[in-house]
Amino acid sequence: MSWTDLARNGRILVVDDAMENIQVLHQALRDEHEVLFALSGEKALEVALAQQPDLILLDAIMPGMDGYAVCAALDASPRLRDIPIIFVTALNQPEDETRALEAGAVDFISKPFNVAVVRARVRSQLTIKRQADAMRELSLTDGLTGVANRRHFNDRMESEWRRCARANLPLSLIMIDIDHFKLYNDRYGHQAGDLCLQQVSAAMKRCAARPQDLLARYGGEEFILLLPQEGRDGAEAVAQRIQDEVRKLAIPHEPSSTAATVSISMGLATALPPLDLHEANALIRTADAHLYQAKQSGRNRYHNN
Repeated sequence: MSWTDLARNGRILVVDDAMENIQVLHQALRDEHEVLFALSGEKALEVALAQQPDLILLDAIMPGMDGYAVCAALDASPRLRDIPIIFVTALNQPEDETRALEAGAVDFISKPFNVAVVRARVRSQLTIKRQADAMRELSLTDGLTGVANRRHFNDRMESEWRRCARANLPLSLIMIDIDHFKLYNDRYGHQAGDLCLQQVSAAMKRCAARPQDLLARYGGEEFILLLPQEGRDGAEAVAQRIQDEVRKLAIPHEPSSTAATVSISMGLATALPPLDLHEANALIRTADAHLYQAKQSGRNRYHNN
């Protein structure tokens, strides 16, 4: 089985301070899964952030940061809190299992363990996670366009705002509106309107291809683009690319008083985020105000000051 196939079957992080225990679990799982390891709780968090495992097999008793502290740290991280954890430990009393489950573990395996049982429980938890991920993806995706929905945007906006604030990095937003979309629907019908939304959103998504960028449908024909770690000049470059891509679509729009084809108006806003999350809402309002100014100035353009 290739490395890609192993990763597709599930990436597993084994955390134990004893290398012999890691070797046993690696031997048991390596034929079906990609297996990573860490010898301490601190290293486990570092690997988890970098590699985003699908499942963590975690020892409870370790020097320094023990398994329960690792669970608490994982739960405190928006990027890591949904990773299921199986405790694999020498502890074997009912109260030990209860404490592990209360800490956030999804399963508890006592040492010495049966390899076949470990494999079966790993497969079971990976199946459950894949199903949960699919449901979560549906809940965070706009059903018509396939881009993120407003709930997804709100969640990511908060986490990226905090991340940029800690790293002293800029964050930009682009609020986007399809010009005269009601007139488009009235002339061509709602099915054509839906297709227009799909085409325009796909074109915009192509212009924001970094992993941290997020395009979301904000409501109706309005979209918002989150650009973490992007300053004003970079945001303007993205806005220009979006205008060019939408123009290339050349979707006829006869009722438009702005252009013969579908066009968009955009409002840009950039900030160096403070720790205060209330300022994130102020940045959204600024982008929206700049969008309004772009419309008032004749549409089919972006406004940034």
